[in-house]
Amino acid sequence: MSKKKTKIKLELSRRDFLIVGGTAAGSVVAAQLLTTGPLSPFASFKQEQVEGIEEATQHASGHRWGMVINLDKCIGCEYCLRACSATNDVWVDPELKRPEKPWNIVVEDKTSIGTPFFFSRPCLHCGDAPCVEVCPVQATYHREDGLVVMNYGRCIGCRYCEIACPYDARKFNWQARTDINPYIPTWGIAEVDRRPRGVVEKCTFCIHRIDAGLKGGFTPGEDREATPACVNVCPVGARVFGDLNDPDSMVSQAVTTETTIRLREELGTEPSVYYVIPKEGI
Repeated sequence: MSKKKTKIKLELSRRDFLIVGGTAAGSVVAAQLLTTGPLSPFASFKQEQVEGIEEATQHASGHRWGMVINLDKCIGCEYCLRACSATNDVWVDPELKRPEKPWNIVVEDKTSIGTPFFFSRPCLHCGDAPCVEVCPVQATYHREDGLVVMNYGRCIGCRYCEIACPYDARKFNWQARTDINPYIPTWGIAEVDRRPRGVVEKCTFCIHRIDAGLKGGFTPGEDREATPACVNVCPVGARVFGDLNDPDSMVSQAVTTETTIRLREELGTEPSVYYVIPKEGI
């Protein structure tokens, strides 16, 4: 299929999105088995707040982490959104009972001939990230492995990064957190500290798992202990994660063998997330 046949909505403003509904009770039970209890390998992981670039990059050298999202496989179940929101303790609107601005979004869209599909988006961890360029205090920066991360202790809440991001992948934390996250423990346990009021936050590719996993001898993208929550929980294998610098990794193989695109490549942001475009219906 020609890439020109597929249209993906790129405005990415919240009001444009049609939020996907709930899932069946049986699916919730399955999610519990995958993310909590005796089958969960993540209970002992806890991310410490990053206080310096040197500490954050100690395990990063030589790797370049990336993801492939297969839009032809995605079924819109929102498992990725929910597991991410639980694992990273993302703020959930108490009235809507869902994240106001989740780190992972799932929205419904249609191809150019009207074939429905689901589009999902984490932070794209751009190689040339506008958010990094505009930050006046270096609170957002690149690690040696290419991940775009936050130092919340440095963030002054100017929101320049939020405005600069062309993918709407950042969330400003307006309030001090006193809420109870309804996705915990069904969809996972909180593995990171809550961010303070007045900072911008976003998807990190679960860097706490990557770093702890590498230190423990695990391979991100292959071993669940070192792999982002959204990838682990996907029931149809629509997400693949790994080291783009390793030609034998599953993510590199997916980029090589599948027809992929990256969002807004014309901007020169060099995203680390690739998409397999959905097939057109007959």
